[in-house]
Amino acid sequence: MGQLILPTSGSIYIDTSVAIYTIEGNPDYYSLLQPLWSKLYAGEIQIISSEIILMEVLVVPLRNGNNSLVADYEELLLSQVQLIPISQSILRKSANLRATTNLKTPDAIHAATALSVNSNQFITNNKGFRNVPGFPVVILSEVLAF
Repeated sequence: MGQLILPTSGSIYIDTSVAIYTIEGNPDYYSLLQPLWSKLYAGEIQIISSEIILMEVLVVPLRNGNNSLVADYEELLLSQVQLIPISQSILRKSANLRATTNLKTPDAIHAATALSVNSNQFITNNKGFRNVPGFPVVILSEVLAF
């Protein structure tokens, strides 16, 4: 199993999968992500994401009536993660990314948001983000493979 290499400071952007793996204790990725949260709690890094992450993580718990899981996601995202609003500028960048990379709308919003705040690293499990030129992406499944 590989190890997640994190910057010593700055901001790290997380995709929705990171929040899901963390909150739901995914057996493959939970341990891999613990250094990320440790660095956050130590005040060494900032974790950021788009506000769209809140919508994405809440769909299944709301559909299943799992209010405890809804509360867990809200606690993590609303108190530990800096959520960046979806602005018109981000939507324009998202449209450009969709047109040039074939990312789906939520993914294009995530990529445009990360680019707009100049994050040091983008952690995901979606290889489609590799299509964004010059993007500092880390694919979790590839880290595990090492």
